[in-house]
Amino acid sequence: MQVPAEPKHLRRWGIAIVLLVAFLFRLGFGLCSDFWNPDEDVRQIYLIGLKFYATRNWPYFGPDVAPGIQIPGALQGLAVGLPFYVLPIPEAPYVLLNILSFASLVFFCWYCTRRLPQLPNGLVWAWILTVPWTLGLSPQVYNPSYVLAGAILFFIGLIETLPFLTHHLISPALANFMMGVALFWIMQFHLSWVVLVPFVLLSFYFRVKKREYINLLWFGLGAILSGAFLLPTFIKYGFDAGLGGTNQALEFNFRNLLQHVNIVEGVLGRFLSFASFEVPRFIGNNTNTRLAFIKENLWLSPFIVFLTAVGILQSVALFFLWFRRKHSEPDWRAMKYFTLGTIVLLYVSFLFSMKAPVSHTFYVTFPIAMLYSLYCWQELLKKNAWRKFALVVIVCGIVFHAGLAWHNFKHDSLYVDRHRVQQAISEKDFHILGERRAGARY
Repeated sequence: MQVPAEPKHLRRWGIAIVLLVAFLFRLGFGLCSDFWNPDEDVRQIYLIGLKFYATRNWPYFGPDVAPGIQIPGALQGLAVGLPFYVLPIPEAPYVLLNILSFASLVFFCWYCTRRLPQLPNGLVWAWILTVPWTLGLSPQVYNPSYVLAGAILFFIGLIETLPFLTHHLISPALANFMMGVALFWIMQFHLSWVVLVPFVLLSFYFRVKKREYINLLWFGLGAILSGAFLLPTFIKYGFDAGLGGTNQALEFNFRNLLQHVNIVEGVLGRFLSFASFEVPRFIGNNTNTRLAFIKENLWLSPFIVFLTAVGILQSVALFFLWFRRKHSEPDWRAMKYFTLGTIVLLYVSFLFSMKAPVSHTFYVTFPIAMLYSLYCWQELLKKNAWRKFALVVIVCGIVFHAGLAWHNFKHDSLYVDRHRVQQAISEKDFHILGERRAGARY
């Protein structure tokens, strides 16, 4: 007996509606995120694009790293500023950013469920789309948020080019093309791109070893596509000045060596928290601000306590599950050592970084942390009890994020003074919103 076509059709519509709701929820959360925060980091990114729209001057440089250090390339200014030409309203950059981040996360969900078919698809999709480090950061107009889309493309492409990890889910040509596009995309948003270079060299080693030179050309084609937005900067300023002082960010940092001793606040703890329900990071910068948040939102306190405990236990479990020997996936050993290699690389990298290893500085490695965690959870999620528990965590997480969004909407969001932003757009005068930092090259 043939299955009627109508149920399949309705199922597709149902999936489309669920994805649309998920997209709108993420967009809404991004619009309610910090905008008028005193540290100005978010507004400075917004101003780069608004200045491009208002003056029509090419954005030769992007985010400020430190005084006198600014990332070269036009992509940051274009990513924020071009949407104003389509919709001259304050929300326009958020729409484009969320389209990019949501599309990349959907691709990542597809890849993870194809790679690990024993996992319950619905739970994987719901978890990846709402985990704090995708929902709490990537919908917000902030330069690390733009890194996520590139990171997903890069690491899926990388994994599919490594013979000990590939599942042959995408073609070698596409995998290498994705890596090239992603590397030079991330390069114009965040200095964490340097962490990716050793991975590129590893991939190249296997391509040369197998004499697959055509795939190196595909990588080059992708690099040209996104790297072209760097060329005007170097043509105008020359190579040395065009670097924007980013070469100064490379220095031996003894303080980071001491920071590495701290497992919780160092690289390891923060890396594992990418795939855990980390709450404190998103409700305040310190204990006092977090307690103030809880006091003002007492109804959220049960969710905060529960999810914080879950997040801590998740990170601890991800640490100890690394030592598991038996696994239903034959490439478990390769995946866990690849993850370990990524963590070691981060430790070494931060010895030569002027920045401390705070989470957003290596957010680019989020896909590896999440994929590793899914390998760990697969054995547990074969049991119905653990599936029910995972569903409870996800639902509680959605409630928590809805409450957090409402809090931010009232205090620091764009809507605290949307009129001022709209006036700056309408009058094409970015000075109405604010000034770029002193010494900014753009």
